[in-house]
Amino acid sequence: MEQIYQNISTTGFATSNFTVYGLGQCFSYLSHVSCQLCYSQSRVKLPHCLPSTAGRIYLDGCFLEYADRDVSSHSVDEYDAFSCSNTTVADALQPRFNTLAAALVENLTAEAYRAEGYYQAASLQVASTLTVYGMAQCWKSLTATGCRECLEKGKQNIVGSCLPADDAKAMNAGCFLRYSTEPFYKAQAADGSDGSSENRPVIIGVIAVLAALVVIGIVLLWWMRRSNSAAGNDNDDAQRNNAIIKSIANSNLSFKYEDLMKATGNFDHHNKLGQGGFGAVYKGVLPNGKEIAVKRLFYNTTNWVDQFFNEVKLINQVQHKNLVKLLGCSVEGPESLLVYEFLSNTSLDKYLFDSFKKTELTWERRLEMIIGTAEGLAYLHGGSVVRIIHRDIKASNILLDEKFRPKISDFGLARNFAEDQSHLSTGLAGTFGYMAPEYIVHGQLTEKADVYSYGVLVLEIIMGSRNQNSILASADGHSLMQQTWQHYNSNTLMTLLDPDLHGCSEEEALKVFKVGLLCVQASPALRPAMWKVVEMLTSRLRELPIPTQPPFLNTHGSQSGGEVSEASYLLSASEKMTESVDQTSKDQISLSILQGRFNGPNQIAATADPKSTVRSSGCLDLFAAHRLSAP
Repeated sequence: MEQIYQNISTTGFATSNFTVYGLGQCFSYLSHVSCQLCYSQSRVKLPHCLPSTAGRIYLDGCFLEYADRDVSSHSVDEYDAFSCSNTTVADALQPRFNTLAAALVENLTAEAYRAEGYYQAASLQVASTLTVYGMAQCWKSLTATGCRECLEKGKQNIVGSCLPADDAKAMNAGCFLRYSTEPFYKAQAADGSDGSSENRPVIIGVIAVLAALVVIGIVLLWWMRRSNSAAGNDNDDAQRNNAIIKSIANSNLSFKYEDLMKATGNFDHHNKLGQGGFGAVYKGVLPNGKEIAVKRLFYNTTNWVDQFFNEVKLINQVQHKNLVKLLGCSVEGPESLLVYEFLSNTSLDKYLFDSFKKTELTWERRLEMIIGTAEGLAYLHGGSVVRIIHRDIKASNILLDEKFRPKISDFGLARNFAEDQSHLSTGLAGTFGYMAPEYIVHGQLTEKADVYSYGVLVLEIIMGSRNQNSILASADGHSLMQQTWQHYNSNTLMTLLDPDLHGCSEEEALKVFKVGLLCVQASPALRPAMWKVVEMLTSRLRELPIPTQPPFLNTHGSQSGGEVSEASYLLSASEKMTESVDQTSKDQISLSILQGRFNGPNQIAATADPKSTVRSSGCLDLFAAHRLSAP
């Protein structure tokens, strides 16, 4: 794969032979930049066919294959496939469309094998509002005869079986043939150049090629060492994912990719609302004037399938006034998109940590945010049809509507588990500074991890300070929790109250401080359940339990180059934890991180049947992915 990359990034075509054979081909309408991006994406996806002895993948602009034999001269074989869209052109236009589309494909087939680079693209106007576009591409390793044979087979398949479908693709061993009512080969190129010979970037969003190479190397090593006994579970996962895709595509949750692209101005950066660890969010306006928020998922992680399905499945099962509402998603375009209700005041961190904007957060509004977030979490933990742990509660994941009412968002890391389970043992995921110590040290996940994160958030809201910056901001080098604990013991908590707050009673403020401390206690067993937190905040009871010490060491926070050492307050002296904690992250980023977890090679729709293909109706593979015969 590395050898292929060295050549495909400059010439658009490459082969390799290290006992395992490989072939990569970018379609000629791609720019060099788009070719590199497409290859990077296909290289991440293709290894999901392992441990099969051969696999191939067709993306929107490139093809990649590996095999245990030389396949560079193969024009057709038993694994050739074709795909027809589920939609057709208007009935009145079908006769003319069928005739012209067939003629276009015939012309492309007749000309491409004689053209330079075995590539040909053209279009024909069917009506004033309808044009059919087509392209044909053979791999450069074929002879002219092989190219013609390949395209002839593709033509017969899509003309004979797909018309009047508005889009069809023939995916053969040595070529690719497509017609569509969309100008797929005329979109803006990744490097900003125009049109007829360039294609839209297949991977929209920032994908670092080197990062992809590192990821794939790690994943390949991991897969090669996987036990064969996991194959059954992987196939089950793939089947479940495909079933989910089909159900989404046929439901009222489905949005057309083209409609969302237009709604966001082709994902114009001026419409960008924010960015998290797994995607960027854009404001969009539908033709009916409805404002929406569109989350565009990143493809730089092998866990992106988990994040997408997690968010769709979980948030679609829960409905609460303090949870962001999922309107739908797009699973049929070149990338996965989630569509949410639009909340005009964006996220809490945009106000809370801005010295000018936070003056709009009155005591009444902050208290409503604290109570509303608690109610949303209480619903997730016990009031919904599924038991859900969010895993990433923080200010940037609390969205605010026009009246500054809070809604919990970003369920990409959320996990659900059965009532009879005491905890989940899972890889570390979340944001440092908000993660419970028992989760960091032992990897044991319970609802009390959310309670801990919520407690940190409560202290941030009432103090107007960011927990991750608290050690540097403190004259004594103390963390936010350490400061709160010391002032609690000295009965001076009111001195920590955000000076921009006015009109709050001391009684209310001290209650909120105490609730925050109860939630961040070192022992998870002592932290209150979220339903109890709601009761504490909304009842008139004055007597609350006495909190115990939060998890920090009784030392100053260490500093390194102006950055904070997280290990200085992860462990609890009261629990006498002696385990050492890796200083995994010393920087101040608030993006979610993910470590040490992947659900298997078949998560990306590789099929067990060697003659079956995955339709492009899925968010997983744009055109098709084969899982060929197993060794």
